[in-house]
Amino acid sequence: MEININCDLGEKSKHHSDENDPKLLEIVNSANVACGYHAGDEDSMNHVVKICKKNGVSIGAHPSFNDPENFGRKRLNLSSDEINKLLIDQYEILQNIAEKHGEIVTHIKPHGALNNMACEDIELATIIAKSIYNFNKDLIYLVPTGSKMEEAAKKFNMRIACEIFADRNYDDNGNLVSRKEPHALITDPEQAKSHVLSMVENQAINCHSGKQIPCEIDSVCIHGDNISSLATALSIKNNLLDNGLELKTLTNLGKFK
Repeated sequence: MEININCDLGEKSKHHSDENDPKLLEIVNSANVACGYHAGDEDSMNHVVKICKKNGVSIGAHPSFNDPENFGRKRLNLSSDEINKLLIDQYEILQNIAEKHGEIVTHIKPHGALNNMACEDIELATIIAKSIYNFNKDLIYLVPTGSKMEEAAKKFNMRIACEIFADRNYDDNGNLVSRKEPHALITDPEQAKSHVLSMVENQAINCHSGKQIPCEIDSVCIHGDNISSLATALSIKNNLLDNGLELKTLTNLGKFK
């Protein structure tokens, strides 16, 4: 059985340090790179892309609302044209940098509030899916499993990779528990590794209540901005390998061959 580990990286900002990025890039298989709208800048993008190339990590754009003040986590209501422009502009920013290193952007994953809103809203999810499909049909679209984003993407027959979150709890609807709640985050690497292995082997979301929701799981996301990200990433990787899982970049998953 194969699985991918992805991580949100290059998120240098007043909210977050990117000091662990080089070490995380020795652990994960695919990187979702901040494109400057919620975090990061040209230097951080160049830095991440360079290390990705060295380590054989596939490169993805991590577009967000243009809201660095709130790290892209404030919900905003934009028109379909504004959403389309956000996605294209951020993809092109990273793609231009990747090309300078002889690399390309191979996947895309929305960040923060944009992602959370689209998980719940089929209209927004459809706008995002249609936009990505229209400007680059070859991109792998990394979406939360069981979400409206997955539902919308399937209508366009996109190259979809479904992810779970290693360091977040789920409610009974399969959505992430709000960060406002005390049990939203999983910060114990031991808890995270058992949480992930159970979901991957059973192909089901583990809800905080104990409920399980069957789903497709291609990838495990580790947030790069948590205090225990590095320890969690290493613990999860080693546990998956110890249990016979084969780790691959998104581009090398069998479903995309």
